[in-house]
Amino acid sequence: MDRVFKALSDATRRRLLDRLHENNGQSLGELCEGLGMARQSTTQHLGLLEAANLVSTVRRGREKLHYLNPVPLHEIQERWIDKFERPRLRALSGLKRKAEQAMAGKPDFVYTTYIEATPEKVWEALTDPETTAAYWGHSNVSDWQPGSTWEHRRTDGSNTADVAGTIIEAVPAERLVLTWAVPGEDRPDGPSTVTFNLKPLGGTVQLTVTHVNLRDEAERHQAAGGWSAVLSNLKTYLETGRPLPLPAWN
Repeated sequence: MDRVFKALSDATRRRLLDRLHENNGQSLGELCEGLGMARQSTTQHLGLLEAANLVSTVRRGREKLHYLNPVPLHEIQERWIDKFERPRLRALSGLKRKAEQAMAGKPDFVYTTYIEATPEKVWEALTDPETTAAYWGHSNVSDWQPGSTWEHRRTDGSNTADVAGTIIEAVPAERLVLTWAVPGEDRPDGPSTVTFNLKPLGGTVQLTVTHVNLRDEAERHQAAGGWSAVLSNLKTYLETGRPLPLPAWN
């Protein structure tokens, strides 16, 4: 967490995060506009934010798009703030992202977390029904083969699926792509799509979640709070064996 607090201590870096909160998925050129700062200086600040895992990036052609990554903020919330001042914290929308697509074709969300585990353990935590029930509050059920269906089932004994979809791609311990929709929901633009990318880095795994084709602002708001909570809970569960309180959206 030291890198997070150091990154947040600088006003310019906080301003960059504010700009991404207002309009996520910006290029370097877009972030430089209005800052009165050279591209090199902006790049250095973004590098520190990325090193602190407060910013995630994806490539779109020659452009590098920057996304606010709220997962470390959620971890700070759960570890230090939430237990002291939970009611007021729920009203702080600054810890949630407002994702608005300013450019066609860019992801709605790109969230990243680093977990002290093996890729195989992280994959199991995403696909094993009992494990997902422990930290997510729902069981992810499928045979995890491309073309198969999957369901995000309640654990209250009803086996009701609150989310369901189709497995598009499944490379164990590396990459999982699936569609995501409420069963029976009418979506003219089709279901949203979630991609999990697992990358080993020394003794940790970089887990990046990309969620695209969200329908409207309400769905984006729900997903913003949901993914940051789920990923921080997953990290805590794998590193300590004890999950955090289950997220409100799961």
